[in-house]
Amino acid sequence: MIVQSAPPGSPHFVITQVDHARLSGQFACAFGNPQFAPLHPRELMEFVVAHHDEGWAEVDANPKHDPRTGLPYHLTQTPMPDLLKTGAGSPAFNQRKHPFCGLLSSMHTYGLYHGRYGLSDKIVINLVPPEHKMEARRMLGGELERQAALKEQLRSLPETAEWASDDFLFRCYKLLQFFDMLALYFNTTHPTERAPATFGHVPASPDGDVEVTLIPRGDGYVLSPFPFARDEMAFWCEGRYLWPSAEATDWGAVMRQTPPQREVVRLVAG
Repeated sequence: MIVQSAPPGSPHFVITQVDHARLSGQFACAFGNPQFAPLHPRELMEFVVAHHDEGWAEVDANPKHDPRTGLPYHLTQTPMPDLLKTGAGSPAFNQRKHPFCGLLSSMHTYGLYHGRYGLSDKIVINLVPPEHKMEARRMLGGELERQAALKEQLRSLPETAEWASDDFLFRCYKLLQFFDMLALYFNTTHPTERAPATFGHVPASPDGDVEVTLIPRGDGYVLSPFPFARDEMAFWCEGRYLWPSAEATDWGAVMRQTPPQREVVRLVAG
C-alpha cells in the first residue's frame, strides 16, 4: 500500500501496489521514440512492468492499521512478515505468464533488498530486523533458485536464449526500475510537494544509458530527454482519498466501500 503525503488537514491519496504497478505499465506501453529504443520483448515487458507488484494483492486487500498515522501502513512501514509475503508472490504470478516475466520480476524482488543491483545505495536486507533475517534470506535464496531455473528454460529455446544473457536482462531490469521509480515519484508525494528529480541509468539503446530529468512546471511535468512516444502524454493512477482514524479501522472494508478516483499527470517533452 502506498499512502501519499498530504498537506495538513487534507485526506491522503491511498494507492494499492497493484494500482501503482498499473501506472508503471502505462509508462512502459508509451515508451520509445527515435531517441529511445522500443521495449523488447515488448508484450512481455509491458506485462511484467504492469504486474510487477502483483504479490501485494492479498496484503493490500486487508491492510493493517498504522497507529502512528491513523491510516493503513505505507509501503516502507509495512510489518516485515507481510512484506516478506509479497516477495515471492509477484515472481510466481509473472512466471505463470512466461519464464521471462517471472525472471525479471524475481530480479525486481531480489534487487529491492540488494540496492537494486547497484542502482541504489539502499541495502534493505541490512535493515531487516534480526528476528526476520532468516526468513528474508530464505525467501531471497528461493528467488535466486527461481532465476537460475528460468534462465535455463530461456536458454533451451533459440528464440529466447538471448533473453537470458546478463547484458540483456540487466537492460530490461533497468527499464523496469525506471518505470517503477517514475510511478513512485508521483504516487508517494502530493502534487504540491513534488520537486525536480533525476532518474539515472535509463537505457536509451542497447549500448547506452542516459539520465532523465523531471521538472514540475505549470500543470505538467517536463522530462528531458523525453522517453515516450508523443511529446505530450497524460497518465493516470487510481486510488482512494482517506482520512486518518484514531481507531484500528478495518481498512479493507473502507477501501472496498470508498469509490476510487484518478490522479492524472501530464508529461511533456523538454
